[in-house]
Amino acid sequence: MQIVQSIEELRAILREWRKAGLSVGLVPTMGYLHEGHKSLIVRAVSENDRVVVSDFVNPTQFGVNEDLASYPRDLRRDAALCEEAGASLVFHPEAEEMYVKDNCTFVDMDSLTKGLCGKTRPTHFRGVCTVVTKLFHIVSPDRAYFGEKDAQQLAVIRRMTRDLNFDITIVGCPIVREQDGLALSSRNTYLSSEERKAALILHKSLLLGEEMMKAGERDAATVKEAIVRNMKTEPLARIDYVEIVDAGTLENVTRIESPVLTATAVYIGSTRLIDNFSFCP
Repeated sequence: MQIVQSIEELRAILREWRKAGLSVGLVPTMGYLHEGHKSLIVRAVSENDRVVVSDFVNPTQFGVNEDLASYPRDLRRDAALCEEAGASLVFHPEAEEMYVKDNCTFVDMDSLTKGLCGKTRPTHFRGVCTVVTKLFHIVSPDRAYFGEKDAQQLAVIRRMTRDLNFDITIVGCPIVREQDGLALSSRNTYLSSEERKAALILHKSLLLGEEMMKAGERDAATVKEAIVRNMKTEPLARIDYVEIVDAGTLENVTRIESPVLTATAVYIGSTRLIDNFSFCP
């Protein structure tokens, strides 16, 4: 398996793959890979002749005072996981390779990026859309793979792909969890042992809301209040948001009468974690 740092070298390899008639899958990541990322790579390997994994901590999706400098990085560990999962190549560029010094072009989106994580991270999705667009142009994959844990991101990428006419199939893959239910995340490494236990409140609270919906509750406010009330039983948890939104538009709903996404972001200590579930009545 190769590790490539330059766009020029990557494109030269991709040209040879294309000449041979090979299909290409892309798994965009910010590195510090875990079993959730591995599940994306394994899926991509099963559906494509070659798989590129991007391993790039994208500076444009971090806001002021966010954790860009401290975000965990370990290329050797990432490469071993990618090789074990069957990836063909890891693309690991420096920031200067992806963004020229006087770069002033960005890709942005209205509506889908205004709520949920976009409400408290107003520049985040501009950075996500920009780097994913650049990766799509560089790699030109047949398929690109994203985790459903980042549900708003997945919705944004799907809409962007449609709106900008990318000839790429976007594949969403299920959330991978620890045995106790905590959704896998690179940021879980920030948690102390006490905070790690406290973080279970996210999944437990969402399960409560999901059970209410399955039992027939259709008033969104009632379900949301129950989730919030349960989360507040954990002293280390500070809620950023809990929202029940339309699965397509990401607009808040009052009645649960069509597919919805229930999403939350919660600070456990200083670590911000996200989780969600989808429900179709």
